[in-house]
Amino acid sequence: MSARKSGKGAGGRDTRPGASKRAGPGKRSDAPQRSARPERSGGSKRSAAPDRSEESARSDASKRQPSPKRQGAPKRGGPRRGAPARDPFSTPVNPNAEGPMRVQRALARAGIVSRREADRLVAAGRVSVNGAVAEIGQSVDPARDRIEIDGEAVQVTVRTTTWMVLHKPSGFMTTRADPQGRPTVFDLVDPVPGLVYVGRLDFLTEGLLLLTTDGQAAHALTHPSKEVERTYVAVVRGDAAGAAREARRGVELEDGPVQPVSVRAEPLGERRWSFEITLVDGRTREVRRLCEALGLTVERLVRTRYGPVELGDLPPGESRPLSPRERAVIEALSGA
Repeated sequence: MSARKSGKGAGGRDTRPGASKRAGPGKRSDAPQRSARPERSGGSKRSAAPDRSEESARSDASKRQPSPKRQGAPKRGGPRRGAPARDPFSTPVNPNAEGPMRVQRALARAGIVSRREADRLVAAGRVSVNGAVAEIGQSVDPARDRIEIDGEAVQVTVRTTTWMVLHKPSGFMTTRADPQGRPTVFDLVDPVPGLVYVGRLDFLTEGLLLLTTDGQAAHALTHPSKEVERTYVAVVRGDAAGAAREARRGVELEDGPVQPVSVRAEPLGERRWSFEITLVDGRTREVRRLCEALGLTVERLVRTRYGPVELGDLPPGESRPLSPRERAVIEALSGA
């Protein structure tokens, strides 16, 4: 799958709130030149009759050390003809790549039962591993162990799961299809069956949006009980310093109190402030409603972090796969 489709808002503009008046980033510097080929030692002419002991020593040394010219040289020819290109957004299908995992996870990842149902089956003693009754949390290797439910063997093949990070631009709906015909976040990526978003962003809000084909993980990551942190940075007008002090004490909204994990306000000049806030619940338009309750006017709002995943310098409309570390933490948080 190609990395993404082009979207509105792309083009490398500075994604930091409050930077709309700054000049855009310059062109990237030219690629570094390759280092010069090492010069051969010695004179340009060979000696007429070198001593055989010296010649033998040079021959032995050349066998021990690789030639400087070939050391680290790239392989020619590129990928093998006919070999499929690796999709950077998806996990390998080969269960050996997954290695050991809990037996409940193996059953759920194989699509046999849901994660909750797998827990119940193991607790009821209906699951066995290599002929022995399985225990909750028992580690299994799907590539080697024989797993059975009620005495019937289960073929555990780990499904391919797609994860990606999208920088949602302003003016895109976080939905599969919009009745009013407005552009959606799915217009910015190649079509993937079963792809869903993790944590909706409203029409005008920009920033980090996780997309995945693992619906159970998406639900877990947005559930309040998981307390996954989300960080937002807003460009606001008003008494942001006073608002930050008030927010730290907690703010009552119409759907309940809001207690931020952290709040920070920094002046940007011209009576505008950068207002950074981290929350663990994802209520509808929570940050905008919180700012309104604090007497702040929001000019721009960007989500810069979701759990372990940070937006970084990803341009608007662009997407990237999760790093191995991000993926491991996300799966641990979601209980996948």
